[in-house]
Amino acid sequence: MRSRSKALLREHKTVRAMIQLYCANLHGCRNTLCPECRALADHAAGRLDACRFGDGKPACSACPVHCYAPGMREAIRRVMRYSGPRMIVTHPIMAFHHLLKAGRAPS
Repeated sequence: MRSRSKALLREHKTVRAMIQLYCANLHGCRNTLCPECRALADHAAGRLDACRFGDGKPACSACPVHCYAPGMREAIRRVMRYSGPRMIVTHPIMAFHHLLKAGRAPS
């Protein structure tokens, strides 16, 4: 594994927080992830580590390359659709950075 930049570390933390929020609220897991969400988190971390864009990585929704496996891609979409709006309340700084990266102004 190559050394992670500050931007990629932030991306890892944000994705992990989104998956944890989703798992806690929809699967009832409070201190750990269920096996399904753990597999998704591991897949997401692997994809981030292997991203060809490195520090210049765009937000996944704006990325021209779809690097997730098809089933994982749909799963991460569900997580982001659910967790995205809730991140503003639970993790406002992470949400703000993510919105900036995605090129969307916070509303």
